[in-house]
Amino acid sequence: MTGSIIFDPLLDWPLVWAALAVAILFVAAAVWRGLSGWWLRGLAAAVLVVALLNPSLQQEQRAPLSDIVILVVDESASQRIASRPDQTAEAIARVEAEVAGLENTELRIVPLGDGEGDEGTLLMTALAEAMAEEPRARLAGAILLTDGQLHDVDRAPDLPAPLHVLLTGEEDDWDRRLMVTNAPSFAILGEPVTLTLRVEDQGAVPDTEGGLAPLEIAIDGGEPQRFDVPVGEDLELPITLPHGGMNVIQFTVPEAEGELTDRNNAAVVQINGVRDRLRVLLVSGEPHPGERTWRNLLKSDSSVDLVHFTILRPPEKQDGVPVNELSLIAFPTRELFIDKIDEFDLIIFDRYKRRGILPSLYLDNVRQYVEDGGAVLVAAGPDFATANSLYRSPLAEILPAAPTSLVLEEGYRPEITDLGERHPVTAGLEAFSPVEMVDATGDEDEDGPRWGRWFRLVELEETSGNTVMSAMDGRPLLVLDRVGEGRIALLGSDHAWLWNRGFEGGGPQLELLRRLAHWMMKEPELEEEALSATAEGQTMTIVRRTLEDGVGEVELTAPDGTVMMVPLEEVRPGRWEATVEGPEIGLYRLREGDEDAVIALGPAAPREFEATIASGDLLEPEVDQTRGGIVRIEDGVPDLRSVRAGRPAAGRGWLGITPREAYLTADVRLTPLVSGWLFLMLAGLLMVGAWMREGRN
Repeated sequence: MTGSIIFDPLLDWPLVWAALAVAILFVAAAVWRGLSGWWLRGLAAAVLVVALLNPSLQQEQRAPLSDIVILVVDESASQRIASRPDQTAEAIARVEAEVAGLENTELRIVPLGDGEGDEGTLLMTALAEAMAEEPRARLAGAILLTDGQLHDVDRAPDLPAPLHVLLTGEEDDWDRRLMVTNAPSFAILGEPVTLTLRVEDQGAVPDTEGGLAPLEIAIDGGEPQRFDVPVGEDLELPITLPHGGMNVIQFTVPEAEGELTDRNNAAVVQINGVRDRLRVLLVSGEPHPGERTWRNLLKSDSSVDLVHFTILRPPEKQDGVPVNELSLIAFPTRELFIDKIDEFDLIIFDRYKRRGILPSLYLDNVRQYVEDGGAVLVAAGPDFATANSLYRSPLAEILPAAPTSLVLEEGYRPEITDLGERHPVTAGLEAFSPVEMVDATGDEDEDGPRWGRWFRLVELEETSGNTVMSAMDGRPLLVLDRVGEGRIALLGSDHAWLWNRGFEGGGPQLELLRRLAHWMMKEPELEEEALSATAEGQTMTIVRRTLEDGVGEVELTAPDGTVMMVPLEEVRPGRWEATVEGPEIGLYRLREGDEDAVIALGPAAPREFEATIASGDLLEPEVDQTRGGIVRIEDGVPDLRSVRAGRPAAGRGWLGITPREAYLTADVRLTPLVSGWLFLMLAGLLMVGAWMREGRN
């Protein structure tokens, strides 16, 4: 219970001030007239004014409130390396014990994890939010348990009490960091692109670690190449992308002995490989309706550089003219098939047959071109079943099917085989079917939308590869195969042009050709056996493509080294998927069978690991403003003691908090000091005294 004297006016304050002014005027008039009792009149007026002010005794019943100390515990990723978790646990236990030993003091512990995305450590934001939940008048101090590497120091709140820092880490900590300072998002295939890297050492670096550092570079999870690079210098690295589409380039610096963490020793760069021009050589046999279709399809793509030759001499014409004199422009066979064959990305033989123009030596060079990584597409016509067939040449060693010498001339609809349902070249081609389809009799097809019919098939016997499309009775129509480093495709019909003309609704000729070309160009999105992942925020979508009937679980290695097994679910034939929520940003490694992949959620080296050496430099200005202190936990957790406001709050082995002496008012009572009748009687006596003194005079 506490008490104090206050004034509780009976009238509003303006009326009280008016009464005081009137009283002063009356006393002044008495003095001017020379009345001897003027001073008694003044006392009477003063008594009346005091009566109007109504002096009272205010008594409060107060309930004392405890002081509050806020402890913000940094639990971000950089606080989970080396001995920092043990230091953090030790410091929390010691602070709890110290606060428990202080009179009338409570502890509020605020854990701070990793922020969303790559925001880093928002230490000051957490402190401001914790202060907003507590009465400011009760805040006796704040303690930050951290490594000092925060990313929102500009949001530091205004503290009415000391701010202290308990610093984790060791004085002799050191760390090595890999940075990619410049990397383009796309590059042209065949042309080198320059990336800028930097390997940087931080902290108390041992003398043995200076100078050079090993650097490993791997593309698409392949075998890494190792180099020794200088530390502390920008390194310009030219790289030529091996294939089109997304190229995932991983840079890794092996963990050195004694460094804090390898979380910032890796970086991933994703560069989209773009072909400047797709060089295609189209060699056509005798003219036929499909020749113009092939040419129009290839010329309609501005990214295709087409070289087209057609053999115009009909086979039945025998006039004795030498072959090399049959054209106005000489067919540069040697230049195309010997000197510059490696400059082409794709060679297409459209209804071509052997007639002496391309000797076996040149065709053998085409075979070698495929084995060395080239691509050949053979669109077979009736001549493929004759003695002049390309199969009767050195190309037979790489062709995936052999002709039976039978040519079927009847209508059929191309079908995707069971294997083709899983192969990325033909999977999902049904989506390109016409909306409505009728069969040859005019009735609606009971099986739903289908493609238009073809009317010729060269019967083939599959010898290798994969049959992805079939004709009547399951006969092979489109066979794909890998030969050496290259790829080859055999189409057993020359009636694909019917789709382009829209016969019976047509079909997906353009899409099929595009996929064939991209598959033969080894585009990653059309690989039969592939493991890939895409990320959206912290959500990772894992995709496994295979021609097999099943796949195993994916081994997923998180940035902190923990391994989890992820089961996959078949979403459509040949495609298996899973969605995983990444627990933290960083580099993830995936493996299933012989397939590997890497993916980065956010940057491969998060902002949290840009600086891992514990330091109080960023927090020092804020701590100094409140006269607090910064103490390393390795030197021992200091004691807590009470200090007066404005006094130094840190010393050797101790940190101070400021008691606030806050309270809660439970009850308030007002009691007038003097009764109103007493004021009135006293004023009356003074006025009578003034009248008697003036009357005597």
